Amino acid sequence: MSTTGPGPTITSQADDFPGWYNDVVRRAELADYSPVRGCMIIRPYGYAIWESMRDELDRHIKRTGHSNVYFPLFVPKSLLEKEAEHVEGFDPQVAWVTRAGGKELDEWLAIRPTSEAIIADSVKDWIQSYRDLPLLMNLWNNVVRWELRTRLFLRTAEFLWQEAHTFHATEAEAAAEVDTGLEAYRAVAEDWLAIPVVQGRKSEGEKFPGAVYSHSIEAMMRDTKALQAGTSHMLGQNFAKAADIRFLDRDNERKHPWGTSWGFSTRMVGATIMAHGDEAGLVLPPNVAPFQVVIVPIFRSEEDRVKVAAAIEQLEASLADVVTASGPLRWKTDWREETPGFKYNHWELRGVPLRLEVGPRDVAAGQGVLVRRIDRHKEPVPLASLAAELPERLATYQQAVFQRALDFRAANTRSLDTLDALRESIEVEGGFVMAPWCGSPECEQAVNEATGATIRCIPFDSPDEAGRCLVDGRPSERRVLFARAY
Repeated sequence: MSTTGPGPTITSQADDFPGWYNDVVRRAELADYSPVRGCMIIRPYGYAIWESMRDELDRHIKRTGHSNVYFPLFVPKSLLEKEAEHVEGFDPQVAWVTRAGGKELDEWLAIRPTSEAIIADSVKDWIQSYRDLPLLMNLWNNVVRWELRTRLFLRTAEFLWQEAHTFHATEAEAAAEVDTGLEAYRAVAEDWLAIPVVQGRKSEGEKFPGAVYSHSIEAMMRDTKALQAGTSHMLGQNFAKAADIRFLDRDNERKHPWGTSWGFSTRMVGATIMAHGDEAGLVLPPNVAPFQVVIVPIFRSEEDRVKVAAAIEQLEASLADVVTASGPLRWKTDWREETPGFKYNHWELRGVPLRLEVGPRDVAAGQGVLVRRIDRHKEPVPLASLAAELPERLATYQQAVFQRALDFRAANTRSLDTLDALRESIEVEGGFVMAPWCGSPECEQAVNEATGATIRCIPFDSPDEAGRCLVDGRPSERRVLFARAY
């Protein structure tokens, strides 16, 4: 089964979710494959979606006192190897430059998989006193991780991201920074992208290599799989000790600072597609949509075209001053020489929240027909008052997209107590399963081997609940979130 529209059909979401996803990304012109295996070309419409979430996150970051910086793409091998656990975790994914300038390099250079190592080495000359702390840095850059299995936006060999790196005088200050990073991600995911998330702590087996602990936000996609939507890491003094970073504290003692890092990437474009899309393509929240409103003129004769054009021109003048929750209204009038049906399908595929149809009969009545992408609800609206109504209509639409995703997650989340029940649930229904776990890595691994699910996080809001581990029956203090994930 497939969805028809302009050009080739879209694979049915219900029949083949990965096929649907790839079709939407390609046909909606979000991204394309590049000549380099595993890398992608981000096309204008896809990049506009990324720019929107990037700019919103950047506003959160700057409001919390961080400054944007840049560090080199290449990391000397000796630096990457200073933190043993860190390099061991990344080694299979690191791409190396071994030859440059026509000769073999004396030291291999890693193409940045992440920036902790080079930053730690660089800032040791910047941090001399407690007065130099906290040091709050943020990077917008690209990284390379040589993935074996790639998918546009979700997992590519090269991707764009944000990575914050901070240094603090005390463990408590660093712990508060971990919370700051996670809250920025929650706000962007929920308030901007309309994706509800579960916040929690990663298990030891799932934490970032080299971190003391990791916090994450986890989201459910429309196929009921989980996607890690952002992580914030307490690095402790690990990288500071490896790089021998020391500062003179208030008590006149030399100490190692405490570090954190947190990251958010272009995989969130993929998350937005998979959290909201339907059989016809994208369903974009207004805050992130490149176009919030598209106007489709409808006419058969030149006389009708002139009448419709005059009405639209008057409407456009009123739209120029409209300001929405995400800034000035983003709109487009589609005058292409295509049929109205073609245009409807074109913009539905691209997830534009509101479509306004204006034909000669509408002009005579002083109205247009407004169509909501999320449910295709049609409503006649007066053209004279539409501009004033759009901010509220778009805010209502944004909330509707979020609530639909929230309801979907609730309908696909279950509490279970045994491994057999979890296995059957994951295999038949998918979704999130809240189950008791004793904290043992061996039991965590046993669940993964039996079901393909992993512990996505230990939710912060999971209440104390005495129980028995679903694997070995040992005492469990609370339920944790199991799911299959991207």
